[in-house]
Amino acid sequence: MTARIEHLVTSGTFSLDGGTWDVDNNVWIVGDDQEVVVLDAPHDAAAIAAAVGDRRVVAIACTHAHDDHVRVAPELGALVDAPVLLHPDDRVVWDLTHPDRAPDGELADGQLLEVAGISLEVLHTPGHAPGAVCFHAPALGAVFSGDTLFEGGPGATGRSYSDHDTIVASIRDRLLTLPGDTVVHTGHGPTTTIDAERANVPGA
Repeated sequence: MTARIEHLVTSGTFSLDGGTWDVDNNVWIVGDDQEVVVLDAPHDAAAIAAAVGDRRVVAIACTHAHDDHVRVAPELGALVDAPVLLHPDDRVVWDLTHPDRAPDGELADGQLLEVAGISLEVLHTPGHAPGAVCFHAPALGAVFSGDTLFEGGPGATGRSYSDHDTIVASIRDRLLTLPGDTVVHTGHGPTTTIDAERANVPGA
């Protein structure tokens, strides 16, 4: 089977620095009829597990550890019998939500996640969070940007553990170097492309 991208939206809240906001999150499922990787675990483990069905889940790979992206990750991991993977630089953020439960494994810059005959390359893109990563799938002409890059430009950097100059450097050095027609599948909101966002990144 040919690898494909499936999309699910779940709704809930994001909390940090004493505030709570209602949010809709994108869940990206990459794979075929036999096996998949799930990118992020927001809000509703049962809905994500239902979208996966009886397919083998290679991993639940987290773009970063803000609670709207990882709150149900342990629950989902148990439901689909898959490891939860996170970049170690985001452990400080993960522990805000799951102080008594570590991720099952680590993501490293340049690591390849193999699924359904294709590779997802881990790109460490700090700024929105210290351990934020994107996943580049050249075979699908896609990058999964989490909250690092949105339609309209960089992700938010106004809260704890984030930095504007760092996220701009990450986008400029790691994402804008990808082919311009690469489709950017974001953590919230609509899909865009690398070329479409060049004008929205300071100094790009």
